[in-house]
Amino acid sequence: MITVSCDTIVLGIMQPYFFPYPGYFSLIKATNKWIVFDTPQYEIRSWMNRNRIIDPNHDGWMYFTVPVKKHKLKTPIYDIRLQNRENWKDKIIGQLGYYRKRAPYYKKVVEFLYETLKDEFDGLSELNVHTLRLTCAYLGIDFNYEIFSEMNLPIQPIRERDEWGLNICRAMGITEYINPERGQSFVHREKFLNNRINLQFLKFKFPEYDQKRKEFIPGLSIIDAMMFNTPAEINQMLDEYELVK
Repeated sequence: MITVSCDTIVLGIMQPYFFPYPGYFSLIKATNKWIVFDTPQYEIRSWMNRNRIIDPNHDGWMYFTVPVKKHKLKTPIYDIRLQNRENWKDKIIGQLGYYRKRAPYYKKVVEFLYETLKDEFDGLSELNVHTLRLTCAYLGIDFNYEIFSEMNLPIQPIRERDEWGLNICRAMGITEYINPERGQSFVHREKFLNNRINLQFLKFKFPEYDQKRKEFIPGLSIIDAMMFNTPAEINQMLDEYELVK
């Protein structure tokens, strides 16, 4: 678990995902400032509007999905509208059949989902920020966030993919930045080093818990972890990560 001065801003930047896997919340917990990066192009069949839970009818997992309206190819995330003519909220609740008789916290989590999704949402980013905020509250995690499209930061021109994080840090005067592990494949460390920014990558360890099945399925939605664990137990899991330079 990371320990920093209360005066040090440790930044995390991620696109808004829908009830993402525990590693996403591990990154939130490891930072104390979060930017909802809602300006990139929306990607179909991504974690932005769907995630995974255990399939009650087959030996594996299945997707639960929030339907979105048709849009142009390069539409940014913040402009994606929900297809609310479909009864997607009740459908998602109905897909939780595997957990009904197996998960000790099924009733509590279903009540949480009904309460979280009771309002009407027009935009996908709006929905995802709302669900992230309330999930963090359920888990007892501080979620100090800003929405990138509303910040009006004076960002220098972006030439390569890794310069979004770099130039956001520069514009905000950030010196501590944590990126998900997969960023190691395209982020050039020397750029951050040259700007006196301490760049680290969070490697989440995917701790196992009892899913009431023979083989553990890692990387499912946080909803799965909530079904089988208390918030305190989930927090212990979220602290199981390594920071790599």
